[in-house]
Amino acid sequence: MSQPASNDVQSQFTGTQPVGPYNAFDEARLATWMAANVPGFQGPMSVAQFKGGQSNPTYLLTAGGQRYVLRRKPQGDLLPSAHAVDREFRVISALASTNVPVAKTHALCEDATVIGSMFYVMDHVEGRILWDPTLPGMEATERGAYYIEMNRVMAALHNVDPVAIGLADYGRPGAYLERQIARWTRQYKAAETEPIEAADLLIDWLPRHMPTEGQSRIVHGDYRLDNVIFHPTEPRIVAVLDWELSTLGDPLVDFAYHCMTWHMPAGRSRGLRGGNLATLGIPSESDYRAQYMQRTGRSTAVAEADWTYYLVFNMFRLVGILQGIAKRAELGTASNASAVETAKRARPLAEQAWNLALTLHHNR
Repeated sequence: MSQPASNDVQSQFTGTQPVGPYNAFDEARLATWMAANVPGFQGPMSVAQFKGGQSNPTYLLTAGGQRYVLRRKPQGDLLPSAHAVDREFRVISALASTNVPVAKTHALCEDATVIGSMFYVMDHVEGRILWDPTLPGMEATERGAYYIEMNRVMAALHNVDPVAIGLADYGRPGAYLERQIARWTRQYKAAETEPIEAADLLIDWLPRHMPTEGQSRIVHGDYRLDNVIFHPTEPRIVAVLDWELSTLGDPLVDFAYHCMTWHMPAGRSRGLRGGNLATLGIPSESDYRAQYMQRTGRSTAVAEADWTYYLVFNMFRLVGILQGIAKRAELGTASNASAVETAKRARPLAEQAWNLALTLHHNR
């Protein structure tokens, strides 16, 4: 939601590039580990780094006619509880038995001496990652099909019973929003590079206006257009990516994060606000929300005041994520070259969230 303008985005973030010096590791040692831990692995192996992603460095491994993806924790000092690739590995492995499309996982390595940090390996899934939510170059009827599919898959995730797939302990029971607010407040403060008054106001406001908590389900935490892989030619999702923020929590809060796309400006912020959705063939937020409610079997609509609160919270949460990117850019440990530009979104987003909070506060 915070990358460069749409014309540049597809080429800038699609595909691979040579591994830079900071993210390099002993490839021979990795190949030895792969041979011992990944069934069917045969060398020799080549390594490239994916261009996209701001958080966990991600690599393409090619060996013996097979292609694998490696996700690792960044090196250096990290924020507490961030970059949880072990949790990613666990949730993707568990979801393999459900209607949620995920890549096949192979092995988790918790031994940081192999490549310098914890990592896991999964299959490479062929397909397309799309970066601009206005879906340039498509017909209006095509665009609608892609949004229907994103909605369907998110509803499928939220319909999964975590107990049934061995994830009953994947997050703490209850008090989800309270814990999330506390967590992102800590993350924001730990990564603070300069004071942002609106963020400080939100830190005070959010705990005092929490709505009643809903049901507990698996929440992705970062479900958006560029975190799914679409089939090479069809509007069908073949894998959901980037599960590092997943946990158990209120699915409506998770869905509201996904719907922030409708509140972000089109263009630099990779949003839909300001676009002619009817002409584009993209559903309005209210229609998209109604589709989700139907797919998840909810007979009553979410209260508008609660929905607005969820949006405010998720904007603050994204401010925390952007602030973490800013901190890594300052330290020189960011995994993506556009980190400095991305980090500049923190202040205007915090101000947008605070202005939205004020409308809710005045209406209550």
